[in-house]
Amino acid sequence: MIKKYNITVNGNTYDVEVEELGSEVSSRPQVAPQQSAPKAVAPKPQAAPVSSGAGSINAPMPGTINDVRVKAGDSVKKGDVLLILEAMKMENEIMASCDGTVSKVSVSKGTSVSVGDALITIG
Repeated sequence: MIKKYNITVNGNTYDVEVEELGSEVSSRPQVAPQQSAPKAVAPKPQAAPVSSGAGSINAPMPGTINDVRVKAGDSVKKGDVLLILEAMKMENEIMASCDGTVSKVSVSKGTSVSVGDALITIG
């Protein structure tokens, strides 16, 4: 008895036929690769800058704050690194989205954050 299966491995789909032999084992499987339509690759998310309004910097992903490089009252320029957010063993630099003065730092080293949590406010 032959059974047919469609198997997808790493995005490639294969038509596989399996013959049931009882106690005998076939040493050579029959595999026919089937080309599927290429899948669209999602664009890489950018870690920073993330801004939800005039000067509010929010967490772009869940993670832990490894380092805060500014304090309230510091002057910053667009692109300055404000803090380091570790997510999935990667350190992500969170940068200023605009020029201004840091009016509030809402996190400290070791703080766990979720997506959208307020990190720093620039006034």
